[in-house]
Amino acid sequence: MMGWIEGIQSAIEYIEDNITEELTVHEIAEKACVSAFHFQRIFNVLCGFTLGEYIRNRRLSIAAEELSKSDAKVIDVAMKYGYDSPDSFTRAFTKFHGISPSAAKLKGAKLRSFARVKIKLTLEGGTMLEYKIVEKAQFTVMGKARSFDVETAYTEIPKFWDEHKESGETDIVVGMYGICLDNDGKRFEYLIADNYLPWNEVPAGYEARVILSGTWAVFPCKGALPKSLQDVNTKIWSEWLPGCKEYKLAGSYNIEFYSPPTENPDDYYCEIWIPVEKI
Repeated sequence: MMGWIEGIQSAIEYIEDNITEELTVHEIAEKACVSAFHFQRIFNVLCGFTLGEYIRNRRLSIAAEELSKSDAKVIDVAMKYGYDSPDSFTRAFTKFHGISPSAAKLKGAKLRSFARVKIKLTLEGGTMLEYKIVEKAQFTVMGKARSFDVETAYTEIPKFWDEHKESGETDIVVGMYGICLDNDGKRFEYLIADNYLPWNEVPAGYEARVILSGTWAVFPCKGALPKSLQDVNTKIWSEWLPGCKEYKLAGSYNIEFYSPPTENPDDYYCEIWIPVEKI
């Protein structure tokens, strides 16, 4: 099986080799041998920016170099790097570089460079990440679902939680789970959900979903939110999974489990559940 770091690097090389072509997250993720859903989460954690941001920034960086060193027309460069019109290219270019594409052609123009990413495995001080592997039977949840763009989900999902809490409907669903379900690699569904009791009706605006039985890596998170959850999440994708020799990712979803609130936020407990399977 391809190594974790090698897989991500292979995906990056595919992007670079096809930077002027139409790129899909599914094609890119295939090079890393993981699902589109998981690849984007891994890439974001390891690199500090989204896959879409990386592709856009690399194209704008290379386009600027091409404009400054050749007689290429702005419209031709815009089309070459995936823009539908010179206007949309000019807006994106100016936002990134601080000058227009036409100004970039002038001698001495100051441009910004966005270097290609190279993933390397580095050894740092040992950190403890508590986890357990558990078998969970199939279960059903009921919740409120919303579709999110991968690019903006980090800021939009907390707003979804705030909206739910302010709706007065926490007597219907408290929010025991936050569940990510992949749609197409670009968007995914997120459910604020509780365990479903089959003798209850599903209210309008809510839906029931079946979570299949399987093997899960369960990671406890202790401390105030969102920091405790984010810290553990980063360690899962950047440390635990790259170094794990027994398990690999399975399924295109993951679950956050939330316990009842505590008086002291620093005492709060929640979990991240990642579906896995034996290698």
